[in-house]
Amino acid sequence: MGRLISDTVEDYLKMIFDLSAETDRVSTGMIADALNVSPASVTDMIQRLATEDPPLLDYIKHQGVALTDEGIKIALEIIRHHRLIELFLHEVLGYSWDQVHAEADRLEHVISEDFEERVAAVLGDPLRGLHGKPIPTASLEMPDQNTSYLLDMRPEQHGVIHSVNDDDPDFLRYLEAQGLVPGAKFSIVDFSPYDNNLRLRLSGQDQEIVLGMGVTTQVQVEVLDFES
Repeated sequence: MGRLISDTVEDYLKMIFDLSAETDRVSTGMIADALNVSPASVTDMIQRLATEDPPLLDYIKHQGVALTDEGIKIALEIIRHHRLIELFLHEVLGYSWDQVHAEADRLEHVISEDFEERVAAVLGDPLRGLHGKPIPTASLEMPDQNTSYLLDMRPEQHGVIHSVNDDDPDFLRYLEAQGLVPGAKFSIVDFSPYDNNLRLRLSGQDQEIVLGMGVTTQVQVEVLDFES
């Protein structure tokens, strides 16, 4: 990156990029909740970032914020660092998938571009991270992904786990214990419209798993045309 950006600013831009997947403009309340800071602190920060030269955010009072092209570039760079580090910690250093997030949060801000390139080369220039999320390319383009949320699947549909949104270690350990990891194939057995619970069966297993919205809203899947 050609400009000096603080760790805090990078965290803001990365979080706004993630939240932008849900809405065109991100509210100060959403940012405050996600970063666990006060709404007043968020307002101060986004007003400052909107007046940078060039601006990193487009801010409209009472309508929220959107990243500018420059803000997107910085966010994608940090996301690339984070997901490459997570994968490196797992593949090379033997960390489990529930241990890597906090370490990557610390390291993503300090690695050089040379170190990033060497890590990517060692890993074979991967397009997806340890939790299945896409890794921006070296040219800072996000790979396309055709995914749905597990929440939206219904009986007789089949799919494969693509990625997990939540980085909470306890949640990741729960998913792993259930076999719900990226690459796991499954079929939907039943859906309850009263509580939105899904009953599914993993490929090759007889046991069925019942999942509530706390899980199905956090797991992205690729829908398969047939069971395999």
